[in-house]
Amino acid sequence: MTIRVRVTAEPERAYPRGENAGQTTTDMRDAHSLERRVGIDHYVSDAEGTGGRLRVAPEDFRVREVEAMDSVDVDEDPGDYPNLLLRVTLRGWDTNDFARRLSDALGVSRERVAWAGTKDKYAVTTQLFSVRDVSPEAVPDISDADVEVVGRIGRDLGFGDLAGNDFDVRVRDADAPENAAAVTAELGAFLTGEEPVGGEGDADGDTATDGPVPVAVPNYFGHQRFGSRRPVTHEVGLHVVRGEWREAVLSYVGNPADAEPEGTQAARRFVDEQADSPDPDWHAALDEMPHRLRYERSMLHRLADEGDETDDDWRHALEAVPRNLQRLFVNAAQSYAFNRILSERLERGLPLTRPVEGDVVCFADRDAPERLSRADPDRTQVATGRRVEVMARHCERGRAFVTAPLVGTDTELAEGEAGEVERAVLDELDLAPSDFDLPGEFDSSGTRRAVLLRTDVETAVDADDDAYELSFSLPSGSYATVLLREYLKTTPQDL
Repeated sequence: MTIRVRVTAEPERAYPRGENAGQTTTDMRDAHSLERRVGIDHYVSDAEGTGGRLRVAPEDFRVREVEAMDSVDVDEDPGDYPNLLLRVTLRGWDTNDFARRLSDALGVSRERVAWAGTKDKYAVTTQLFSVRDVSPEAVPDISDADVEVVGRIGRDLGFGDLAGNDFDVRVRDADAPENAAAVTAELGAFLTGEEPVGGEGDADGDTATDGPVPVAVPNYFGHQRFGSRRPVTHEVGLHVVRGEWREAVLSYVGNPADAEPEGTQAARRFVDEQADSPDPDWHAALDEMPHRLRYERSMLHRLADEGDETDDDWRHALEAVPRNLQRLFVNAAQSYAFNRILSERLERGLPLTRPVEGDVVCFADRDAPERLSRADPDRTQVATGRRVEVMARHCERGRAFVTAPLVGTDTELAEGEAGEVERAVLDELDLAPSDFDLPGEFDSSGTRRAVLLRTDVETAVDADDDAYELSFSLPSGSYATVLLREYLKTTPQDL
């Protein structure tokens, strides 16, 4: 039996829209303790979760990029268009691992392979890659990868070349799949500031649905941004921004986590022991580190070769990892601060759906596909005086978004109570915009990011199999797990 989930489109307003429409602090559930480690403090739906498992098979989690890159024909002059553009469907491949496998098969440097967005390993994903200075004939056959040559482009792919992603997700072994209806209703109410309506079953136990339902959640950075089993990426980044290069390396190479295999934990403990000794033996630490931990071993190689352990030596060790991971360390620190700011706004009852005095608001991206509610952080305005209500109406219609900072050297903080929140979090983390003036890939000018994630969700419940499916689209840079966590209400390790 398939149960379709109905949420009434025009509920009667239960309370007037006001400054805090869309969220109340008293009803918010506390997040899982592991989520709180990365700055995610709350759920915004109070309904009981469905439980269940994601990614029982890769086909349970399907992601297809909403592309924002035009190419020319593959026969065009490679001097003007040196990059092949590939559309690749992967089953069970981590994006970085596939890029390494592709570069190895082509016999080229890993730096000549680029992509617009990193995808989950335990999924079926369709995404774009670019490869510089190779011929179409050289593109190899790779297991569990369907590679299509799309054309040529004049530069490497980058983050801005991805508009968003379409998701089809199946949740299996759910304890209460019927609860998906109530969650959808409450997330719809969070968007509108109206009392949840719908999500209840009829006399036969059937509930539901006619098409997609508009919903919203806080635009948190998902737990996997920081490391799903071992969330330390932001800790490394915070040390980098503070100029603590030794602590940054040791946070990554040492610092064992309970979720890791015992052999890995033992190797990391040995690193910590060496770091605490007056004469550390980094060669011995390298021997202890499992070969599968390539990045940790690369750092230890450099430490073993350097010997002096100056700040420059420690930074050189950290730079042993690929440039994208170097950037990720600082990005994760920015993401953690953003999550903390978002949680503090919710704690204070400051709305995410509309601005308050002093908020920095950005307009929607006019070029985004219709199904994507995407912010343009380059078009901002401070909400003051009469602009607060004007911008609130734009936000209600999806034409604008309240923002918070991904702090960097060019960051200008908000004013009013929103600015107080931003400054308080940065002070607590001992961060300032000027701290992000850093060497090499660690430098960041910062930007602002929408605090609200809007989408339309379509839900189908299969009660016979204790399963249900969710279909939705998200703009680039947003995380499916911040929506899915509201439905499952389980440990982040199960997301």
